[in-house]
Amino acid sequence: MDITAAAKLWDADPGWLNTASYGLPPRRAFEELQAVLTEWRHGSNDWQPWDASVGRSRTAFARLVGARPADVSVSSTVSQIMSVVATALPPRAKVVVPEIEFTSNLFPWAVAAEVETVPADRVAESITRDTAAVAFSVVQSATGYVAPVADIVAAARAHDVLVIADASQACGWLPVDVEGVDVLACAAYKWLMAPRGAAFAYLSPRVRERMRPLAANWYGGADEGGSYYGPPLRLADDARAFDLSPAWFSFVGAAPAIELLNELGVERVRAHDVGLANRFRAGLGLEPSDTAIVAVDAPGERLAAAGIRAAVRAGRVRASFHVYTTEDDVDRALDALT
Repeated sequence: MDITAAAKLWDADPGWLNTASYGLPPRRAFEELQAVLTEWRHGSNDWQPWDASVGRSRTAFARLVGARPADVSVSSTVSQIMSVVATALPPRAKVVVPEIEFTSNLFPWAVAAEVETVPADRVAESITRDTAAVAFSVVQSATGYVAPVADIVAAARAHDVLVIADASQACGWLPVDVEGVDVLACAAYKWLMAPRGAAFAYLSPRVRERMRPLAANWYGGADEGGSYYGPPLRLADDARAFDLSPAWFSFVGAAPAIELLNELGVERVRAHDVGLANRFRAGLGLEPSDTAIVAVDAPGERLAAAGIRAAVRAGRVRASFHVYTTEDDVDRALDALT
């Protein structure tokens, strides 16, 4: 299925250029969620079929980022994931973070360690033997800047530094791989188009050895479905030990959405998304770029008046383009601005 035909699997109203804030569900995800909500309303089913969606989405996310499902933990927010990852750091650890970094990937380090902020394009060269970890966004949410992940990984490996990446603005449109990364966290309600409340984290074996399961609970038990009551502590021996007890309905919507992305192929989604972003840039007289997020100095009120829904971040209009975005959406936005 080509991307143009795939867009018919969504019910997006014209003018949605704000996936970087939240993504729109494919019809199959919305319908699965509605069916489960009806079951919940009437008490017509057990919760275990809902819980199966957690396993489906874990497997689908693992496939998306080139990981084993056993190395993927489920959660609800990136900040919760990062706060537990912070337990892997030694006392007074130094963490290198870009100057403009979303606070879900900044505040956990500021609480637990010493943070050194550097320009986004100087992260790799700022890693030294005194660095314990480097934490960065694969794609920066305010600017759309795509981090040079390979360079950062190489610099970190040269000094045995933990590599911690937030891929919330990347997974779903940008091919992402966990090779060389210790932690890859992703909130699924943006480019993965899930309900808010589903998040995933690839946790490498070496980082798991250093972490403490601060949110240990029944869902991370070694015996799935048999760790409800009583001691001893018995957690899974893989990334499930760090699972947060899931908000089922969020994962009911996540599973079919991520599975559809895998069917379409992220490379093809990237070509579509970046192509539309560059159409938008060209219409504003800007050079092409490599990102699906475009931040510009423009009168955002004109977009709103024309029914175009975008965002304002760091004082600039931020437009973002995904699989359900059309050329007509782009041209309507350009007409409003120019």
